Amino acid sequence: MEKEEPLIYINGKFYPKSEASVSVYDHGFLYGDGVFEGIRAYNGVVFKLREHIERLYASAKAIMLEIPMDKEEMVNAVLETLRRNKLKDAYIRLLVTRGVGDLGLDPRKCKKPNVIIIAEPMLPLYGKESKLRGISLIFSSVRRDRVDATTHQIKSMNYLNSILAKLEAIDAGADDAIMLDERGFVAETTATNIFIIRNGKIITPPTTTGALPGITRNFVIELAGKLGYSVEEREITPFEVITADEVFITGTGAEIVPVTKIAGRVIGRGTAGEITMRLIEEFEREKSNAANGIKIYE
Repeated sequence: MEKEEPLIYINGKFYPKSEASVSVYDHGFLYGDGVFEGIRAYNGVVFKLREHIERLYASAKAIMLEIPMDKEEMVNAVLETLRRNKLKDAYIRLLVTRGVGDLGLDPRKCKKPNVIIIAEPMLPLYGKESKLRGISLIFSSVRRDRVDATTHQIKSMNYLNSILAKLEAIDAGADDAIMLDERGFVAETTATNIFIIRNGKIITPPTTTGALPGITRNFVIELAGKLGYSVEEREITPFEVITADEVFITGTGAEIVPVTKIAGRVIGRGTAGEITMRLIEEFEREKSNAANGIKIYE
């Protein structure tokens, strides 16, 4: 029996995956001119959906892109996409492009933005083994975009900055790369936030480094507080990272993953640390809690 194709939401209509398309004149395709969110659903609950929608609209405001529907309509569109695809556990990619224009840069030529929602089953970016063994990172020579330039506080469709750093990680045989800001302080990895633990205190870089204000990042800070740990947001040097007791990354796709090697240096004992594992266990308990998201099926 043939497997049914996923249905893709485009501007209020649903299309089979093989038929879903946008024009090659869309400025999202031509220039990366648009914003997006990656969202997860766990056991029938869309994790932090309203927070993701708020961030999407904030990113759109920053690039002067007017989304042609209100936030509640967007929430309902995401839920309907999951229902149409009969999904309870899924990864959702929500994109808003500037829309169809011409080959010039002028965004005024784009008359109407395109809203696209893709939902498919997806396992965590890093599996169970990685959460026990940990992953390896390098320091990239590619600096994170400045906060007064194409800052990653805007979750835009232009990820070339991250892709260049990812290529360095692949070439070095590492799982990912840490990106520094223009001053040399730690910002984040190519697609996740980073935390270090020193003497029982959890520390993470501020968004002033150009790091994304991550939804999972913020949730982990909440969880840490519930578990009795203090979390400090401050600038972190590469030295502090490689001499930390524990290091972990957070993100929608990654969830929470320990880091056990950075630039050839073993972190801590070379295995997932005690505090990191406590946070992972708490995250697993809480991620499908309806209090932390919106139910797909009432």
